[in-house]
Amino acid sequence: MKICALTMVYRDYWALSRWYTHHAAQLGAENLFVVAHGADPEIAKRCPGASVITIPRDGFAFFDRSRAALLNGFHAGLCESFDWVIRTDADELICFDPDRYASLTEAIAANADAPVLTALGFDVVEVEGAAPLTDAPVLSERRNIAFSGHYSKAIAARRPMDFLLHGVRVAPRRLETFPFVMPRGLYLAHLKYANSSVLDAGNAVRMAVGGAEEPGVPGSGWKEAAADARSFHDTFSAKKFLPWDEAEAGAYATLSVKPARLEKGCIVKTRALKLPYRTELPPRFGAQG
Repeated sequence: MKICALTMVYRDYWALSRWYTHHAAQLGAENLFVVAHGADPEIAKRCPGASVITIPRDGFAFFDRSRAALLNGFHAGLCESFDWVIRTDADELICFDPDRYASLTEAIAANADAPVLTALGFDVVEVEGAAPLTDAPVLSERRNIAFSGHYSKAIAARRPMDFLLHGVRVAPRRLETFPFVMPRGLYLAHLKYANSSVLDAGNAVRMAVGGAEEPGVPGSGWKEAAADARSFHDTFSAKKFLPWDEAEAGAYATLSVKPARLEKGCIVKTRALKLPYRTELPPRFGAQG
């Protein structure tokens, strides 16, 4: 089975390095594709062996819509050469439970009858007093997490599909019947809050894009990114702590069923529910990231 991974990035070098290291180990560097939003030779240095495609960074009008259309086009092209295409942001890693699967390829192959796979998502969080990160896998050094409906996203497809609003666009006649498949033990690890030393720089970029005087720029989550980060940490700290087995089972039972099927746009996606607990990754995840 041939699987590739596709992302798009602008200067988020730390997250990109983790994305590259993790997915290259699972899929092979030659099967990774990075869309650079603006010419940047640093990206090729950080991703040796990957294919880097540069597009102009000459405006932010209708930013999310334009980015989605572009990546959907690349995805469709890659389907000519690969059996599955994984799609994530540069600060997202597709991980698996080693107690269930020996590799990411095995996790995809075990669910290969589905047209689209959705991963159970969680935020990886640097808590107060945590030691600075090294070059070790992220999930060995940042184990505090909170499951998230928002980040339980469509992450892979075996044929051309429009990914939109964390789900997929389907034909109107398929809206109520399109399969929603969230395999147990397949996860999306969101790294935005895992490294406080780079979070401020990333938020500055988000606020610049969100504050641009152009139509269709991202909303308040980008324009007020710094305040949003403070609110996230306050909310995370207030969540009840549950052991992994209890927290994971509860999150999966809640988010793997009854997907949102949105008539506007004909989108199938996970319900963006907020869960009131946090947990800690077991040590067996420590080789990933």
